[in-house]
Amino acid sequence: MIDRRLKVLQAIARHGTVTAAAQVCRLTPSAVSHQMQALAHELDLVLLEHVGRTVRLTPAAHTLLGHGAALTAQWERARADLAAHRDSELTGSLRLCGFSTAAAVVAPRALARLRTEHPALRVQLRETEPARAFDLLASGDTDIAVVVATPSIPSRTDPAFEQQPLYLEPLDLLIGPEHPLAGAATVALADVAAEPWIMGTPGRAYHQLVTLACTSAGFDPAVAHYADEWDTGAALVARGFGVALVPRLADLPAHHDTRRIPVAGVPVPARHVLTAVRAGSGDQPAIAAGLDALARVSTTELPELAEPR
Repeated sequence: MIDRRLKVLQAIARHGTVTAAAQVCRLTPSAVSHQMQALAHELDLVLLEHVGRTVRLTPAAHTLLGHGAALTAQWERARADLAAHRDSELTGSLRLCGFSTAAAVVAPRALARLRTEHPALRVQLRETEPARAFDLLASGDTDIAVVVATPSIPSRTDPAFEQQPLYLEPLDLLIGPEHPLAGAATVALADVAAEPWIMGTPGRAYHQLVTLACTSAGFDPAVAHYADEWDTGAALVARGFGVALVPRLADLPAHHDTRRIPVAGVPVPARHVLTAVRAGSGDQPAIAAGLDALARVSTTELPELAEPR
């Protein structure tokens, strides 16, 4: 119902280049350029200005995006209102996506609740990075995203999405069995400031999260190794190649001999986990049921979030 070209313009605004927008919209760069030229011609306005390898949206384009966000949100609210004319039993599909730990620990429990309470509802889960999750929301390829709050995701004020806190997950220090702090009940990050660190790939959510925790504690971590999988990181830590921060819900392989120690300090390093939906869609029955299931799992099935390990 909403002109697809508005979604393409939104993708250009989020990613800054025609090539990146084409990738997330599953179009060729030439198709994106053609659509933007056609839209500009219809409106008799300049929408994009080329600046080197990137493009800059004109004031007219920003005005159009504001109206596009309002139209899209109103359409989502209309779908919610129209649901009242259907049978009370939830049917159709609900698609969730989430980062690795949420996809492994939180989302499956929510899906199990939905399967029990709404057996006619088809559910689907996709694991994805937080920044990619918003592209999936915007394109209509997912309905609910569970994301970590990092600088790489849209602002909470972005009118295209509605983001709400889901839970706060502490980060624990991961060290090897021979480390001098292995027997400590708690540890301050400053105590391991001089250690070699094992972190995720730069640009990914986990790398951003650990870097922020360390800089907040007053130091820049000296990165010795990069690991995106818990198995790899735990193997390196177990053999004394460095220390790491791991989220409380991360399930580490038992065959690696490591020690997890709660981090003391104010504030305790933690990641803020949010739900995100398209603006206006949260009252659609299936999406509302999914958000409710996620909230109930977070408050009743994850006591480790509130307790020291």
